[in-house]
Amino acid sequence: MKTLPIKTMVVAGLIAVCMMQCSKSSSGNTTDNGNDTTGIDQKEVHQIVFADQSVNRVAIADVDSKKVVWEWSPATSNVAAGDVKWFVNMSDAKPVYNNKYILANASTGGVALVRIADKKTVFYAYAGNGNVHSTEVLPDGNLVVAASTGAYLMLLRMDTTTLPYSGYTKKITVADAHNVVWDKKRQELWTASVNKLYGFTYNFNCAAPDLTLKDSITLPASGCHDLYPVYGKDSLWLSTSSKIWAINLQTKTVTEQSALARVKSVSSGPNENYPTILMQSIDTDQQWYNDKVIDFKGNTVLQLTGLKAYKGRWLLVNTFSYDGGGDVKVCK
Repeated sequence: MKTLPIKTMVVAGLIAVCMMQCSKSSSGNTTDNGNDTTGIDQKEVHQIVFADQSVNRVAIADVDSKKVVWEWSPATSNVAAGDVKWFVNMSDAKPVYNNKYILANASTGGVALVRIADKKTVFYAYAGNGNVHSTEVLPDGNLVVAASTGAYLMLLRMDTTTLPYSGYTKKITVADAHNVVWDKKRQELWTASVNKLYGFTYNFNCAAPDLTLKDSITLPASGCHDLYPVYGKDSLWLSTSSKIWAINLQTKTVTEQSALARVKSVSSGPNENYPTILMQSIDTDQQWYNDKVIDFKGNTVLQLTGLKAYKGRWLLVNTFSYDGGGDVKVCK
């Protein structure tokens, strides 16, 4: 048998290692659900987080298998039995902290931060009876809640030592408040209200968090509902009563993207395997949920029997708002 020179063997080995590493780095976007996947090549995962009102839960469903793969129900969690009533009609669920936690809220006032790995509720609070629609994590870990009929944003201090939280709160009046998004680049909190997009600065005061109005952008329509980052861009999705818009924050321009009405949430991803998904309510009366997620063309992306989802978002890391850390921040 002919023996190769040692130099040739070394070069061949280095090439093989390089090819293996390049293959791993191009394997596609992955999500971290709190599981240890060290040393395991991961394929692209297509999962959607739902605020599901059918049984008052947060659910994660896999698009490829068409199955619910994870759920959190306040009734079966460490939420006190007397506080479960705060979590009727789940109204939002956002992946936060590098996809290791879900930030959820319900129309009846409940707000919860849930660890995906073990489904533990690490924080929960009552944010009032103002029809809570959305919650956001601020850079220091504190939270801000939007309540529509209550017409307020409410600030809450993050405290994981006592459940439920009953400490400092601060309300800021915002008419028909449905949404809140933190802008990491500009260090502003955005909320769309009536026909304006408002930008607030945050005081970064751990003991007494507060917001101050900085600027506003006039919108071409009213009836603002969802506000969420456009994946990978310096822009925000906005749904109003009858259309979907994109707000370019660099140019401060607002452009129509779709004439679909009654859209409760909009979420996009990094490539064609993550079409922009919409949760469109069945009607404007009592059926404000749906059992299917659609794309901009009205095609069904995922449909699950019995689902009554109010919002659905791709389980993807939100780099527009967060720094990518996986540990819960507690302001001290």
